[in-house]
Amino acid sequence: MKTLIAYCTTHGCTEKIANNLKESLEGEIHLINLKQDPVPALDEYSMGIIGGSIHAGQIQKKVKDFCQKNKAELVNKELGLFICCMEEGEKAHNQLLEAFPEKLLNHAKATAYLGGEFDFGKMNYFQKLIVKKVANIDSSISRVNNKEIMAFAKKLTYV
Repeated sequence: MKTLIAYCTTHGCTEKIANNLKESLEGEIHLINLKQDPVPALDEYSMGIIGGSIHAGQIQKKVKDFCQKNKAELVNKELGLFICCMEEGEKAHNQLLEAFPEKLLNHAKATAYLGGEFDFGKMNYFQKLIVKKVANIDSSISRVNNKEIMAFAKKLTYV
């Protein structure tokens, strides 16, 4: 099985999670960062996994655009959708629902919110200020959920 993992990352968390997924799946896996890599022909892949991080309640525009542009082709593949966010429970679930088109969410074999990070070493002054004020966090923190990453990969592996 040939799988494409297409993602966007702002400070590197989604890229880390995409790489963890790649290591957790079998077969030929290709990673593309939608911000910098050309999108290959999707007909080469039997599975697509799409992910991005949530900032100010929204997923990156490149992820939204990729999903809209390729929706018709993505619903003909096995599909996994994930977000990276610092929210949990209902808030994270609602962010996931807002991040992807309903048609893709309904078709997806697996969906997940896999945790997130605030990496102050990779943020500019303004970003740090916003995180401090809105999230009341004043230093780097990781809430990447490795157990959920493995569960998401497992859902995609089993029929």
